Amino acid sequence: MHWTEAVTRLRRERRPGVLVTLIDVRGHAPREAGAKLVVAMDASWGSIGGGNLEETAITRARAMIGAMLDEGTTSPETLEVTLSDKARTDHGRQCCGGEVTLLLEPLAVVPAVAIFGVGHVGVELARILARHDLELHLVDSRRDQLDEDRLAVLDDAVASVHVHHAPVPEVELGNVPAGSHVLILTHDHAEDFALCDAALRCAHLGSVGLIGSSAKWARFRQGLRVEGHDDASIDRIVSPIGQAATGGPTVPGKDPATIALSVATSVLSRLAAERAAR
Repeated sequence: MHWTEAVTRLRRERRPGVLVTLIDVRGHAPREAGAKLVVAMDASWGSIGGGNLEETAITRARAMIGAMLDEGTTSPETLEVTLSDKARTDHGRQCCGGEVTLLLEPLAVVPAVAIFGVGHVGVELARILARHDLELHLVDSRRDQLDEDRLAVLDDAVASVHVHHAPVPEVELGNVPAGSHVLILTHDHAEDFALCDAALRCAHLGSVGLIGSSAKWARFRQGLRVEGHDDASIDRIVSPIGQAATGGPTVPGKDPATIALSVATSVLSRLAAERAAR
């Protein structure tokens, strides 16, 4: 498997890894500068030369993956390896006679955000979030809202965008990645309520946000109690969503782009806080 395909596979499967690049060669070495190796915790793809050199790189890469999982550490590193019979390591000798420098770049699992309802606010929100390195899921019960021409504004997205047409959208809550931050802003309050109820029954989700007024949320709170949810569970849902809900400044205005800006700022602030807390 080519290293680019390996990186794509890890990202698709939401598995952390490390990209190892041979960036400098002094003297003799088994591979030329530019050779690449992709390392996961249980597999590797490509080669930077085999032997002690490669085993040393894989061992260090897997230690970095462990640090990513435990501490959220994502800083790249360089590693110098001497290929000499006098430079014995845990993996034996490799006596090509040269020295090499490796660059080890962490491939972290990116955050996931799921937008339920891709109407006038949802599509503006998707436009903003798509400019960031994350996994973005767009779910709507209306097929026309997911039309290719309508979503063409996302063609240059940095994010990995996944589009789901779901006549019963709450079913998709079980299919989004663990830890996904869910934003509920459909065209139908009944649909919103069904999503809130289902989200509270899903243990794998991250934050859950609901668009709407304080009056709407008061009605929803009462309805969720009737469905058997206690107040502590209901408090998992943030409503109304936006900067004001998370203690930030309120962005004035009710047009879709302004609401989307407020919600996106709230989401990105939350993601930044999660990174800082690791």
